[in-house]
Amino acid sequence: MSVLTELATAVSSGRIEVLDLTAPLHHETPILALPEQFGQTQPFELHEISRYDDRGPAWYWNNITTGEHTGTHFDAPVHWVTGRDGQSVDQVPPPRLIGPAAVVDRSADAAADPDFVLEVEHLEQWQAEHGSLPEGGWLLYRTGWDARGDDPAAFANADESGPHTPGFSVECARWLAEETPLLGLGVETVGTDAGGAHSFEPPFPCHAELAGSGKYGLTSLRNLDRLPPTGAVVVAAPLPIVGGSGSPARVLALVERD
Repeated sequence: MSVLTELATAVSSGRIEVLDLTAPLHHETPILALPEQFGQTQPFELHEISRYDDRGPAWYWNNITTGEHTGTHFDAPVHWVTGRDGQSVDQVPPPRLIGPAAVVDRSADAAADPDFVLEVEHLEQWQAEHGSLPEGGWLLYRTGWDARGDDPAAFANADESGPHTPGFSVECARWLAEETPLLGLGVETVGTDAGGAHSFEPPFPCHAELAGSGKYGLTSLRNLDRLPPTGAVVVAAPLPIVGGSGSPARVLALVERD
């Protein structure tokens, strides 16, 4: 039996479970709001073209408007100024859309402190227990934030000082970009950086460090609680938008079950 036939058989039998890590995409999907002086992304909207009526008697279809970075989405290197000479989303090689996953669970820390940031020492502790971070793989950062995903206000968790959501320290972002063989990071929050990363020095370290190193980001993930710390394989499928800085994506995980 070929490897691909064996894979298909394992999926159809349930020995490999296919988990959807993608948030539903609709007009109330949380989006990132920037300060008023900056350009803003559009929320997702469907615009009906026809629905079995005089505009089209046998078919239903829609136009859509949205930003590239709406809902569960893929960040390409060109998204940030540090990666301006890097890949746009259509230039990402297809093999780099598939990779093993390391799932780091700090949901208890994030529940206690919404501004919790992951440090290098936390990942060194994880590696001491589970082994090295996977070459050509994804670090998926579980914080429990996906439980807020159907409530935009709770998801943003903002006050007069700005949003309060978990993320990565400056040192950790730099270490992940420069010292690990990862493809990129995946998070449950609206962006790869912590909500307070605008005040970090330098600001927005995940965006800056990952893009500058040619690595990728996945955001607004769900169901990370159903993944093992190691062993899952992630398939991230953004639209190949020519020149695009990113794209909404369907993100799947393959998990072997007993």
